[in-house]
Amino acid sequence: MVDSPRSLLTGPYDLSANENPFAPLPGVLEAVREASGDLNRYPDPACTELRTELARELRVPAERVAVGAGSVALIRDLLAEYAVGPDGEVVFAWRCYEGYRAAVRLVGSVPVPVPLRADRHDLAAMAAAVTERTRLVVVCDPNNPTGTVVGRTELEQFLDCVPEHVLVVVDEAYRDFASGPDVPDAVGAAGHRPNVVVVRTFSKAYGLAGLRVGYAVAHEPVAAALRARALPYGVSAAAQRAAVASLRSRDALGQRVAGLVRRAACSSTGCAPWACTCPRATPTSCGSASASTPRRSPTPAGRRECGSRRSPARGRGSRWVSRRPSSW
Repeated sequence: MVDSPRSLLTGPYDLSANENPFAPLPGVLEAVREASGDLNRYPDPACTELRTELARELRVPAERVAVGAGSVALIRDLLAEYAVGPDGEVVFAWRCYEGYRAAVRLVGSVPVPVPLRADRHDLAAMAAAVTERTRLVVVCDPNNPTGTVVGRTELEQFLDCVPEHVLVVVDEAYRDFASGPDVPDAVGAAGHRPNVVVVRTFSKAYGLAGLRVGYAVAHEPVAAALRARALPYGVSAAAQRAAVASLRSRDALGQRVAGLVRRAACSSTGCAPWACTCPRATPTSCGSASASTPRRSPTPAGRRECGSRRSPARGRGSRWVSRRPSSW
């Protein structure tokens, strides 16, 4: 059984990093052991098999997929490609994943944190924060650390507000913990919006944090830029094979996510998670392993829907352009 005492690794676990306490999914350790026999060989720099598997899973062309050493590496590369330099700004919610602010400063750009409203992204305020200096906007969905989800309609309306030359990065590191009809299909949104990029990781639900592997789905020019900027051989052969094996264990992943949610729901009651029948112990539309977090109203009272306005920053055309110096 995937969610049982025997499948738990020995602790302690870093709760601040939301480490997965369970062992890798079935078939993953075998794939890693097989890869260990080729430690004298460089890994595939193009991550061909993994990109092909991801393309099949997501139903997108492989040319639209880029792989990196965790989703944070892909976000850093997007910032370095499109937001480098002090003349650019990057908008994101706050409180949110703390790595955004550090990564923005690392490329010399200006972070523009927008306070949460009732623990949720204030999308109207984020849209209003977009100016002619904005290069990139990050939406963390589900949000880390509050666990709240931007609804499907909310996200589409927000994307309508953002000028086409501004890149919108939807960070779905915790996407596997979100369920329900209102959970947005960001990969689908990226399919018809050239300025939308979706980044995901194998570190959380899949439990591969120690191997460092994540991926991005974007239109071909952005995906190609990510692949060109990626650190050569940055994703190990063990990480690539483990990710492929994980994708082929989708049924086990569903059990794993349900088990993690049960453990969160029972953390205050003391009941055994693997025998739990608590009504809240199922993945919910709150999008978090914290099953008790309520789903809040899509639009705060008294605030206009984001889709009711158009950003005055629109006007540089429909192209986002690389900010990379021509000498690179």
